[in-house]
Amino acid sequence: MQNRIPATSVDDLYAEAGHWHINTGEETIHAKRMPGKWRSIKWWANSFWLVFFLGPYLRWDDRQAVLFDIPSRQFHIFGATLLPQDFWMLALLLLFFAILLAVVTAVAGRVWCGFFCFQTIWTDIYTWIEEKLEGSPQKRRKLEKAPWDLKKIKVKSLKHFLWLIIAVITGISFTAWFTDAFVLWGELLSLQLGMVSVTFIGMFILGTYILAGFMREQTCFWLCPYARIQGVMIDKTTVLPTYDYVRGEPRGRVKKGQREEDRATGDCIDCNQCVAVCPTGVDIRNGQQEGCITCALCLDACDSVMDKVGRPRGLIRYESQEGLDTGHSIPILKRPRVWVYGFILLASLSGIIYGLSTLDSIQLKVLHDRQPLFVMQSDGSIQNKYRLKMLNKLKDPVEVTITASGPAGLILVGAEKTVTLKPGTVSGRDVFVRVPRSNLVGESQSIIFYIEGAGDSNQILKSKRESVFIGPR
Repeated sequence: MQNRIPATSVDDLYAEAGHWHINTGEETIHAKRMPGKWRSIKWWANSFWLVFFLGPYLRWDDRQAVLFDIPSRQFHIFGATLLPQDFWMLALLLLFFAILLAVVTAVAGRVWCGFFCFQTIWTDIYTWIEEKLEGSPQKRRKLEKAPWDLKKIKVKSLKHFLWLIIAVITGISFTAWFTDAFVLWGELLSLQLGMVSVTFIGMFILGTYILAGFMREQTCFWLCPYARIQGVMIDKTTVLPTYDYVRGEPRGRVKKGQREEDRATGDCIDCNQCVAVCPTGVDIRNGQQEGCITCALCLDACDSVMDKVGRPRGLIRYESQEGLDTGHSIPILKRPRVWVYGFILLASLSGIIYGLSTLDSIQLKVLHDRQPLFVMQSDGSIQNKYRLKMLNKLKDPVEVTITASGPAGLILVGAEKTVTLKPGTVSGRDVFVRVPRSNLVGESQSIIFYIEGAGDSNQILKSKRESVFIGPR
């Protein structure tokens, strides 16, 4: 039995092929939507952003679980409160995500752009709404060129109204991470929003509406620096959506009645479906380009075409350049760059875990007075002066007592009364330490200060800090 190419199954593809061309930025790209494995994965990845919308409404005790309170200089992350003194943990966190982005790019390209990026996902949602209201890409192009009439005004108005609704919800959700969400809604509904909240919400409404609704793929091309630097982050071992040029070339259109074994062309039938579904309008067959966001939608398109013409899937697939050239790829664990990235990730993550595990609700800092270093008392004892700075990270005041340990005969002066630590602020107290000169065994000796108080549910809160006691030579 002769194997003939089912030409009728691809007639429709060639009929619309003339509509698809590479993006040059001169007109809006209307990408075709096709179902498939990678489209499904993309939608599941998009659900990650539900955290962005729902996260601010999660409560912890009697406050917002995650709140970046910039005016009060406090970051509340569930049970932990980070203050400016804990900025080093934020630096490690930023380092962790920066290196994570680098290692993911080195291994699998711009996965962040294709499946998780704010711009990519919001643009996808906006174009989904556009398709539901205006129809297929061909109909949308026709509507763009059509004269303005009542129908066009109605469709366009509804589309932009829905776009603005999404933009408003986005702006409010973003602002809710920096102020209590329920307080924000109360102020919004009572028209009592502060200028800062209005500014932030307005900026995000405008940014979302313009970037996702109008600029779309041009944001990835011209505004996003990641597209420019990805070239130095990938190499020939990076696994990317790749066109198998060995199998696909030379390209040739399907000819009616031609037997499969008689064709002199490669597997690519030049239907342009890979260009049709690309949200940035690039042609993956021309190799890697800065416009490719690694969304893998071209894989779904090509596989569906291969199914129609009875050829094996995988003409466009996730593969490394080395895999195409040699037939095999270097395993991830044998790539030195991955080990280096992994070590930095582990180091930064370890620092964050250590910082969170040693984070105290109250903290003590001790400054030794240097003018003078010590004072000789009339009874022959040596006196040092210290400035104690005590930080309360809790939301309620805490009463603490101050004690010290060190050389024998130590007397602490100025700490007889408890100190009230106000929430989220640093409280200071000057104290004096006296030690009989006969008990000093050197020019300087170790001394430890302690503060102790009771928090909620009578939880004992403690902190200590070591300093030095200085005497004469």
